[in-house]
Amino acid sequence: MSETRFLAIGVDIGGTFTDVVVVDENNRSIHSAKVLTTPQEPEQAVLEAVQEMLRQTGAPASAIRTLVHGTTLATNAIIERKGAKTALLTTEGFRDVLETRTELR
Repeated sequence: MSETRFLAIGVDIGGTFTDVVVVDENNRSIHSAKVLTTPQEPEQAVLEAVQEMLRQTGAPASAIRTLVHGTTLATNAIIERKGAKTALLTTEGFRDVLETRTELR
């Protein structure tokens, strides 16, 4: 009888590259891949990277137990002053929102 595999995947969509790391929880092996980010459809790079990880590990998609996602796309857009013009509205008692607007930069 074969042992059920469990994979934990972490994905980071960056401005240039999408990085993915997979931990095979059964044998504690770690695999990683880097693909070009697809800015107009960021999910495409995620899918490509996860498919690459499944090829590297030889595991089926059903083995994915955990998927954690992070991105710097919004932060990059703010820093580069790209994107739609926006406004920040806050009410009394939420002063910390004003402090976090610059992301401590």
